[in-house]
Amino acid sequence: QVQLVESGGGLVQPGGSLRLSCTASGSILNIFKMEWYRQGPGKQRELVARIFSYGRTNYADSVRGRFTISRDNAKNTLYLQMDNLKTEDTAVYCCRWSAYSDYWGQGTQVTVSS
Repeated sequence: QVQLVESGGGLVQPGGSLRLSCTASGSILNIFKMEWYRQGPGKQRELVARIFSYGRTNYADSVRGRFTISRDNAKNTLYLQMDNLKTEDTAVYCCRWSAYSDYWGQGTQVTVSS
């Protein structure tokens, strides 16, 4: 069973940056989209960013202009570059890859605090 493993979370001050990674443990065929979700304390899970196999990207209004989603097919890795972080970005961030099945990572904690 292929697994997705996120990394790169941590504690950062407001205005700082982090880059999250989501790497698959094996090959997944026919991926048509990759996504980052987050769930903050006391909040519902929300879609943060999405990238389709043909390259189109979508962002939540709250992160557009600050976050960038990208992928490296050769490394089987999805990224989320997060700049100008705000306290409201504090959440557990999870990746999801959609192919014939959906694959989810276990999540990585991002805490933005001074």
